Amino acid sequence: MRTLPLLRPALTLLILLTVLTGLAYPLAVTGLAQAFFPLQANGSVIVKDGKPVGSALIGQQFTAPKYFWGRPSATAPQGYNGTASNGSNLGPTNPALADAAKQRIAALQAADPGNRAPIPVDLVTASGSGLDPEISPAAAQYQLARVARARGLPPAEVQALVARHTHGRQFGVLGEPRVNVLELNLALDALPAHG
Repeated sequence: MRTLPLLRPALTLLILLTVLTGLAYPLAVTGLAQAFFPLQANGSVIVKDGKPVGSALIGQQFTAPKYFWGRPSATAPQGYNGTASNGSNLGPTNPALADAAKQRIAALQAADPGNRAPIPVDLVTASGSGLDPEISPAAAQYQLARVARARGLPPAEVQALVARHTHGRQFGVLGEPRVNVLELNLALDALPAHG
């Protein structure tokens, strides 16, 4: 049995690496994440009245005129499904992409017929993940009058709320300014009723 001396170090190494990479490392990373970044490690869940209402990292479907609308979702068959994250994979010359954008433009124009401003591209195209929770400040600005009118609020009050919820570039240089739609809509709901 000359193979036994060869198997023993191989099996020992297999067990050692399994314990190290399969147990010790994940436990250490999880423990550090829970200690230093508990909100992010637990999915950035937003809680309202003691109940989770969503994640700051995953978009949600808003269709009522009194809410800001996010980027369209590319997840199918259900929109904003975190388990089905994907892009539409439609190229710029694909007629289905143009048709989807036309439908989204028509829906935005029907929701606010008097708005003649150019529609920001992020309101008619899905993100790469199909789950983007944020819109550009221009997309928020486009919807501002509709939301203010639907809620009976002065546009300046809604503008101030959008400004408070606009996040700048990460570290001052990465990405673009953005507005988290769920956080903004929850802040709108928290305002005292007008009317």
